[in-house]
Amino acid sequence: MKRSDVSGFYKKTAEERWQIIRDFGDLEPSEIETIRNTGALRFEQVDHMIENVVGAMPLPLGIAVNFRVNGKDYLVPMAIEEPSVIAAASNAARMAREQGGFTTSGSGPIMLGQIQLVGVTDPNGARITILSHRDEILSIANEKDPMLLKVGGGAKDVEVRVVETKRGPMVVTHLVVDCRDAMGANAVNTMAEAVAPHLEKWTGGRVYLRIISNLAVRRLVRARAVFAKAVLKTDDLSGEEVVEGILEAYAFADADPFRCATHNKGIMNGVDAVVVATGNDWRAIESGAHAYAAWKSGGYRSLTTWERDANGDLVGTIELPMAVGLVGGATAVHPTAKANVRLLGVKSAQELGEVIAAVGLAQNFAALRALATEGIQRGHMSLHARNIAASVGAVDGEVDRVVEVLVKERKVRMDRAKEVLAELRAKKTR
Repeated sequence: MKRSDVSGFYKKTAEERWQIIRDFGDLEPSEIETIRNTGALRFEQVDHMIENVVGAMPLPLGIAVNFRVNGKDYLVPMAIEEPSVIAAASNAARMAREQGGFTTSGSGPIMLGQIQLVGVTDPNGARITILSHRDEILSIANEKDPMLLKVGGGAKDVEVRVVETKRGPMVVTHLVVDCRDAMGANAVNTMAEAVAPHLEKWTGGRVYLRIISNLAVRRLVRARAVFAKAVLKTDDLSGEEVVEGILEAYAFADADPFRCATHNKGIMNGVDAVVVATGNDWRAIESGAHAYAAWKSGGYRSLTTWERDANGDLVGTIELPMAVGLVGGATAVHPTAKANVRLLGVKSAQELGEVIAAVGLAQNFAALRALATEGIQRGHMSLHARNIAASVGAVDGEVDRVVEVLVKERKVRMDRAKEVLAELRAKKTR
């Protein structure tokens, strides 16, 4: 019987790790070669980024074009495996350019660190006690990151909440930290660790969690764009009809969480792709965005809004947390991420976040327009069919011929692709 309890896997050499997975998975030498390929990274670099490394998992990297944000043009790198996303964002950005592109703003690079205090008999009294030590808390926190303080960041304020839980009331202290161009997790967590024992001393309670919050309500980015009704028309629908359809689709998403989950997922298709391409933490962005979609109005709602202005044109806005950075983490060490940031030409984490918000808004517009006109599958189908054709072994000119049949029949399925490919090859041998 094969066993997965491998002692000291991380201590083993690369060759030893590859031998273990080769034996466990009965992998072919070609499969091991594929796994061990680390692309733009040296194996030594990857080995220092995460644990138990055996290789890397590359994603396709594409460029979204046509983006103009606050009067400046951008080529936006996007790392994603899903077809049609980059094409859709680029097309939406082209339409937005007709009215000047995207205008964006942000609330600044503020993150919150949480310190959970339990076992306090007088939680409201403890809250006041903690607040009375505000200046001391800030001093303790800022001693942990003098470099952040030097560039204008650092701990700026203290907030304290009494939170009712199933385990009784908890006193939760928030460190309000200006992270400048860093995402901030390391700095904020270190500050929270330093402050924690002092809270215990002052209140008699016990601290458990000391960690950053990804619900970054103080680090919001916003984007707005106008899509002229004249550019929205299709062969079958007028611009006014398309606007009406998009507004109906948006109203559905904003009212129904079952639809809204997919609506917001479409937004994150664009957001995450840029976050990944720039070496940032897409999981933090995802959790923050969806938490914000629920927190801002007491129920899970759309991250975007869509309206019709006095001219009858479509106006879209988006607002969401955006805890991205330009220093530290993979952004600082991953060569592809570094090149992508250079390509973007952003000078601050705030600017990067605002560009990402514009991409999210563009992605949402593209999805809603497709749904309100031809349906999401028609535009998606040919690109998906190419993936299917390649996955069944079609090569070179075979891919286009298989795709043509699948799309024409509207049967973009693996089984049908295999049949079509077999038919094509049978004809060649006759």
